[in-house]
Amino acid sequence: MSMTMNEILRQIETGEETWKDQIETFLLENDPETIYQTSEQVASYGFVEEALRLLEHLSYLFPEEDQLVVDRALWMLEVGQEEGAVELLQQIPESSDVYPQVLLALADYYQMTGLYEVAEQKLEAATRLLPDEPILQLAKAELKRETGRYLEAARLYENLWNLRDDLVHVNLALKLAETYSAGAAYEESIPYFKEALKAGEAPDVLFQYGYALFQSGMYKESIEQLDEVLAMDPDYYSAYLLSAQGYAMLEQNEQALERIQQGIEKDGFEKEYYLFAGKTALKLQLEEQAIEYFSQAIALDPEYIDGILNLVQLHMHREEYEEVIALAEAVQVDGAILTALYPYLAESHNQLENYEQAYEFYQLAYTEQKEDVYFLEKYAYFLLEEGKRQQAKTVIQQLLSLQPDSLEWSAMLDEL
Repeated sequence: MSMTMNEILRQIETGEETWKDQIETFLLENDPETIYQTSEQVASYGFVEEALRLLEHLSYLFPEEDQLVVDRALWMLEVGQEEGAVELLQQIPESSDVYPQVLLALADYYQMTGLYEVAEQKLEAATRLLPDEPILQLAKAELKRETGRYLEAARLYENLWNLRDDLVHVNLALKLAETYSAGAAYEESIPYFKEALKAGEAPDVLFQYGYALFQSGMYKESIEQLDEVLAMDPDYYSAYLLSAQGYAMLEQNEQALERIQQGIEKDGFEKEYYLFAGKTALKLQLEEQAIEYFSQAIALDPEYIDGILNLVQLHMHREEYEEVIALAEAVQVDGAILTALYPYLAESHNQLENYEQAYEFYQLAYTEQKEDVYFLEKYAYFLLEEGKRQQAKTVIQQLLSLQPDSLEWSAMLDEL
């Protein structure tokens, strides 16, 4: 039985693999054009090694055909044979008609390996040869975007906008939307997100659109897009928090709490959900719920500074000083987190008349809190009440350096 391209494709589609053993027969029985077309087809199905075998045969027949060398190198890059691919590409002379393709392929390789400067040099060289080639302009835009030069990338994408019909496999609107958004130009991204979504709605694109709307202050519109995301994919967890934040910005706190509770039901291991729920519960004067949410956040991450501080501040507001001390002991944190707790521990011990412990924590807190007027005032009064006048004088002098027009502290300093 002769082996044809159609027979190979039929076997691939039915899961048969006998065609692989008959490649030599196929090469003998078919003309070069058919062999080339077959290499493209089998590669598109993922059989790159077999496609390379076909191209190697053609290169043997036509050693002067540089396009075959480029094709082989590109497929070799696909299967991780980078060293061999680069060697092949470097064999092609600058005088070759396909040399711009060589430069583009090398640029892709160097970009992939993180050698962005070398990649850019290759693209610039290719552009000098073909200054009006859209594919090269697109490649330059992609490189600039990957290296964080979003404004430059957007400018190149914009230049290609009128040629978008020629770039049929590129969603240029989406690239512009994502590039502007990545560069924090959210308002500029919005019309391009709208255009991109005409090609079909996908949760990721809708979420990015919703995020851009949120960052542009269009909270109602953002929520509408995020609702669509959740309708399409109820497990798109990020949409719960962002839409809840949108409700919060609209001061619709009941809806915000309801939405984040839905998120918690879907993903009960996200500490930020509990933190947001706690803050929102406080806005609704649901202090007991807030305590529970903050506690859940800390249970997930005992070093979660935002959760710890919010719970401590709530206990301080409720004058639950024993709870503050117990929490600090329970979380067993150190470093910057513990330092942030010193002022609260000092005040808590002071209120509980544990003056020695209060003094200890005030001293520990002082180094980091020298610019905090509220803390310094508390510390100064504590020192005065404890009869530590010289230390109180030092703290009051620090207060006056921050508030030089304060008559109260000036008078108190004079008395000392």
